[in-house]
Amino acid sequence: MPTPKVYIDGSAGTTGLRIQERLANRNDIEVKILPEGDRRDPGQRRAATADADLTILCLPDDAAIEAAAWAKESETKVIDASSAHRVNDNWTFGLPEMTPDQREKIASSQTVSNPGCYPTGMILSIRPLIENGLLGKDAPITIHALSGYSGGGKKLIAKWEDEQPDLKNLPFESPYALHAVHKHVPEMKKYAGLTFEPQFMPSVGPFINGMRLEIPLHKAVLPENVTATDIWKVLDHRYANEQFVKIHGIESALAYSDPAFDPRSTNDTNRCDISVIPNILGHVMIIIQIDNLGKGASGAAVQNMNLMLGLPENAGLKA
Repeated sequence: MPTPKVYIDGSAGTTGLRIQERLANRNDIEVKILPEGDRRDPGQRRAATADADLTILCLPDDAAIEAAAWAKESETKVIDASSAHRVNDNWTFGLPEMTPDQREKIASSQTVSNPGCYPTGMILSIRPLIENGLLGKDAPITIHALSGYSGGGKKLIAKWEDEQPDLKNLPFESPYALHAVHKHVPEMKKYAGLTFEPQFMPSVGPFINGMRLEIPLHKAVLPENVTATDIWKVLDHRYANEQFVKIHGIESALAYSDPAFDPRSTNDTNRCDISVIPNILGHVMIIIQIDNLGKGASGAAVQNMNLMLGLPENAGLKA
């Protein structure tokens, strides 16, 4: 069988570069990137797409829509890492652990949309609770999220590292987009199974990559007698056989020390860590740690690529 050809369109961007790192030592695929002078040439990009078995789009939304049309013309499989197709019913949502049959859908699909970094952990945490009756679809969900500044790509990286001296070694996080509908909100609502949009409060911290989400569940939104242990059991059972989703035990979560929920703890892996924290008043806190450039971006793309090409799902990925 010929070695599959994989073209990365947008290979010089943050996600594209991280995908290349994860594919660097692979001999089961042939990776194609264009020379620097050809990377913006539509003709060269279109030809590279047509020549590939699968193309990964690491592009702004408008450019991704155009490139996806080229892939359709040539019947090239495509993974879109932008947000352009994430709630498009004609595309497969690329979160293999979301449902028991999701990886089979990804494996048989021509068009897969990579999940966003913030929604990945939120969906994996909230959807099983709704499906198992531990949380109502109409529950008001609030998400406080902290990401490394690489989440904004080269522009935000330059801002934090070079352009604004007051951000150097900032001793606290910087909230953003609090007044807007963040681009990840439709994705969270749809795939978590919510009736209403969650209240999403993102922020950026003084580190390049890593992510922590905190989802507080007030006892008033939980059915009567539902406890943190019930929530933990549902999540632990759901992901018991998933190599890239780790559910921490309640006892270990309660024994946390000051740095225990470091948003950088899963950096350079394809892992999503979920902790369930009970409160004596009956409230529950779900804490998620994920690498926004790993399972939240490049790692997810490689995982989806492996499935779509019939390769071992964990090839090139660290758990």
